Amino acid sequence: MKTKTFLKSRRGISPILATLLLIVIAVAAIVVTYAWIMIYMHGAAQQAGTRIKFDLVSINATSDEVTIYVRNWGTEPAVVDKVYIEGVDVTQHVTPELPETISIGQVLSLRVNGSAAGLDFIPGSWYKVKVAGPAASYEESAKAK
Repeated sequence: MKTKTFLKSRRGISPILATLLLIVIAVAAIVVTYAWIMIYMHGAAQQAGTRIKFDLVSINATSDEVTIYVRNWGTEPAVVDKVYIEGVDVTQHVTPELPETISIGQVLSLRVNGSAAGLDFIPGSWYKVKVAGPAASYEESAKAK
């Protein structure tokens, strides 16, 4: 008889422990989610300051000239001080001379003299063009025409 009484009293503990365990798991999940969101938001806030992208990249295979329109779509002025084509630093052959600062929402037009940089573009081929600065960079492939 003692075992039946003992088993009956154990049954009441199980739902209580299950409820407490679920509460602990839920609180832990909330803490982990909160920490993840805070880390994500901190990173996003840092990146939001300086952001650049290309409006247009045009590669003229006949004249070996590259025209790049870089837009600052961030919340701070952006500085562009390097240009790469297929991983080759062509900054010395860029007009206007770099570094250049792009105001918020403005577009900077860059021209690269590919012949002076030792580049020979083939019509129909794709080339990676990258523009970089101390706080931002952007890379995109463009087709030579």
